[in-house]
Amino acid sequence: MKDHTVEVTRGSESPALRFADRFNVAVPFIDRHVAEGRGTKTAIRTLDGEEISYASLSDSVGRCGNALKAMGIEPDARVLMMVKDCPEFFYLFWGAIKAGVVPVPLNTLLRAKDYQYMIEDSQAAAVVYSPEFAAEVEPAVAAAAHKPTDVLLTHDLLERFGRFDPDLEPHPRTAEDDAFWLYSSGSTGFPKGAIHRQRDMVVTSEFYGVDTLGVREDDICFSAAKLFFAYGLGNAMTFPLWVGGTAVLAAPRPTPDMTFEVIETFKPTLYFGVPTLYAAQLAALDKARPDLSSIRWCVSAGEALPADIFRRWKERTGTVILDGIGSTEALHIFISNTPGDQHPGTSGRMVPCYEARIVGEDGKPVAEGEAGTLHIRGDSTARAYWNKPEKTTETMLAEGWLSTGDTYRQDDDGYYVYEGRADDMLKVGGIWTSPVEIEARLIEHPKVLEAAIVGRADDENLIKPEAWVVLKEDAAGEDQTALQAELHEHVKQGLAPYKYPRWWHFVDELPKTATGKIQRFKLRVSA
Repeated sequence: MKDHTVEVTRGSESPALRFADRFNVAVPFIDRHVAEGRGTKTAIRTLDGEEISYASLSDSVGRCGNALKAMGIEPDARVLMMVKDCPEFFYLFWGAIKAGVVPVPLNTLLRAKDYQYMIEDSQAAAVVYSPEFAAEVEPAVAAAAHKPTDVLLTHDLLERFGRFDPDLEPHPRTAEDDAFWLYSSGSTGFPKGAIHRQRDMVVTSEFYGVDTLGVREDDICFSAAKLFFAYGLGNAMTFPLWVGGTAVLAAPRPTPDMTFEVIETFKPTLYFGVPTLYAAQLAALDKARPDLSSIRWCVSAGEALPADIFRRWKERTGTVILDGIGSTEALHIFISNTPGDQHPGTSGRMVPCYEARIVGEDGKPVAEGEAGTLHIRGDSTARAYWNKPEKTTETMLAEGWLSTGDTYRQDDDGYYVYEGRADDMLKVGGIWTSPVEIEARLIEHPKVLEAAIVGRADDENLIKPEAWVVLKEDAAGEDQTALQAELHEHVKQGLAPYKYPRWWHFVDELPKTATGKIQRFKLRVSA
């Protein structure tokens, strides 16, 4: 095989990829397109009016990689990226990989203490950040015990790499070598740096992007989920780059108004959101009438999509949301509904090239239909957590299995049904109960925008459900005692009697991670 190439095998057996012995992943994602005649095609469009061609992207990636080398950053050293969704993110990420350096995109919503921890944990050689995040990044650098050699604003890096040649020989790599890190969201403790290999983005782009979602060269991809975490990285960067499509980048926070503006302006064919955003957009559609006709498919991940949101979105917009589950450690979605197979209220079926098993507390597979912890296996999973051997052993299991920490069951038709995080499950009256099931029932009520369920001990120290509810705007002023009675009856009519919440809280918003996952542990502390 030619250097830096991939062969895809399909047929009666499971699909597979074969990589050239010499393989730097920046070549097929960036350099290949100019060679294949896409140099003048637009690779990136931004809300600020920028348009970047594939030829310009390739040149900027090469210049950036050469600049990093000239700065004295050695192969395998880490460069932390606190960079907004913009073309510079692409230049730095791919330039680093092409030069043999390891880029580490970080959540841009974090605080100085979080960045300080990551600077020290990663032993970063350099930090590059957008000016918008200076108030948190600069104190973190000042306080960190480890001092990166270079700390640069993105525009300083642009000025610096502009002086360099665009030609850059790809650093020698194999498909199994490290390429980049992503830190987990840290919703229950310190973030963990998941180490991803050169092959991983190819696997997700081919088997989820192409085989499952049907991404193609004429697609325009817009992800409300940002580039700094795994879901957004695939949606807005690797999927369009893999097929030679176009990515639309928008730096502002993804509100309904912002997302509707982007969709109307840029006419994306694929739109990627999270359940909480879809719920907010549905509420906004009571008054707004955006033109969403360009969208072929919508995608959701981050948390399970309630069947009611699927139904209402389809009724209001005429488009379908394809729900799936992925993780930072697996890089993208590994179980999904598909264009030809949609089963609302479930995560769908396995994406090609992945396997799953559901195990009990003893680590053995559960009986058919029973709930347990989901393990998955596939070629995009991280090889380890940086500097966390115990956590690596807990999560990256023998024979390539990855413990997701999610509780799942398979229904009678083989679809995977999300029951919540393993540590969020409730044992009510001696029966395991899914908070997600109760939340989904609450969201079906026309006055409820969002809901979260946690466990709380009653006077006899027995665990019962406790509800935290965000009301729709037109219901926010209603009498809460009457609302509580109304919602109480609504839950009891749709679920087993023991599942109704015993305590109720009406709040303006729910605590969430950057990926849109509800942080139930914070609600347990607040009770």
